[in-house]
Amino acid sequence: MKVQDENAAYDEINVTPMLDLAYVLLIVFILMATVSVQGITVNLPKASDAPSLAKPQTKAITITADGTIYLDTFPVTMQQLESTLQQYKAVNPALPVVIKGDAAVQYVKIVDVLALLGKLDITQIGLVTQNLVK
Repeated sequence: MKVQDENAAYDEINVTPMLDLAYVLLIVFILMATVSVQGITVNLPKASDAPSLAKPQTKAITITADGTIYLDTFPVTMQQLESTLQQYKAVNPALPVVIKGDAAVQYVKIVDVLALLGKLDITQIGLVTQNLVK
């Protein structure tokens, strides 16, 4: 019979404990996946493919390269923009606005529109940009 030296390296790794752990984890994941979700019963709304008939609430301000300002698709002056936005703000106090400025537009035009929105106390403002290409 061969006696192994205490300082000698093992020739084999005992994988039984590792397999036991893997099986236990597998059983836990299977049990957790099959357990139904507990909670309060709620009648959820159904989704539909039909387009919404509600008017969009978000207003889009577009500033073209030549400095023309559009509210949605209609050209407006700064005074018309202010009066129109005041009317929309009276109907919807949380009026969301997005600004689409052309890359070639002078920055002062966008700052003027932002100042007007601040004057009207419109705080939900978004700036539209192109997606970053990676």
